Amino acid sequence: MKILVDDLSGTQVIGLIAEHLQGMAEDSPPESIHALNLDGLKQPEITFWCAWEDEELLGCGAIKELDKEHAELKSMRTAKKHLRKGVARNMLAHIIEEAVSRGYKRISLETGSMDSFIPARKLYEDFGFTYCEPFADYIPDPNSRFMTKEL
Repeated sequence: MKILVDDLSGTQVIGLIAEHLQGMAEDSPPESIHALNLDGLKQPEITFWCAWEDEELLGCGAIKELDKEHAELKSMRTAKKHLRKGVARNMLAHIIEEAVSRGYKRISLETGSMDSFIPARKLYEDFGFTYCEPFADYIPDPNSRFMTKEL
């Protein structure tokens, strides 16, 4: 598995982001969806990575700089046919390592509170994320759970 910075222009990547947004729409009410579309992910404060095996896209993840010491994890997604192969675990480890190398002191995230998000929350807990209050521009939302990790 190779994890590389991506410019979000490839058809496989565009398809995975569409799958990600569709999944969020199926599991969350519209006002509680904080997933970014392609244009949102192309902002200068965001770095987007893809995990590849040869020419096949396995998954993606991103980090958004909130300030010089705090970053937000965004757009973690594993392609459906590659679930339970360690893609998300490898991507999360890569992003945390990159956050440390950039000098961030904390990385935070927003995820859903519904049962469909239990596997994601468990992964984040396994990596030492703890539950916290809303951060950045988020507001309290019964459909969201907020997590953070000191680096």
